[in-house]
Amino acid sequence: MIPVERITEKILLIRGQKVILDQDLAALYQVATKVLVQAVKRNSVRFPDDFMFQLTRNEHEILRSQFVTSSERHGGRRYPPYAFTEQGVAMLSSVLHSERAVQVNIEIMRAFVRLRQLLSTHSDLQKKLIKLEQKYDKQFQVVFEAIRELMKPDTKDIERIGFVD
Repeated sequence: MIPVERITEKILLIRGQKVILDQDLAALYQVATKVLVQAVKRNSVRFPDDFMFQLTRNEHEILRSQFVTSSERHGGRRYPPYAFTEQGVAMLSSVLHSERAVQVNIEIMRAFVRLRQLLSTHSDLQKKLIKLEQKYDKQFQVVFEAIRELMKPDTKDIERIGFVD
């Protein structure tokens, strides 16, 4: 239905928690963000702080600058978005009454599980590498450094699009 990669790219780390923003969820559910937020507000007792929280203005500004979204003056959002944790996303299926909401929730839960598995595998590899490094002498140091470089996240320079001064 929805590629897992499309969902995982929407998962952000905010306040030390993996979350998906309301506008991204609304797009996945194919509803207006306003409709999603209204459904959540009507059922606010189902969304405690560890399920959902609203970003501060400062967090919103930082996100806006990272993703180059429009400001209030240009028709953008007038309030900071809501961030939903994995539990909050699971709860959304109980307030959005549609077959699509159920199917999207299943895919999102799979994406969270896959991300957790990837992070677990990465930390396991890191621990094994440290043990190997302690076991073998300095002649393998170059090999260990090369492996560490391969394990680092990809930080390619992204080509800028648009006019250059």
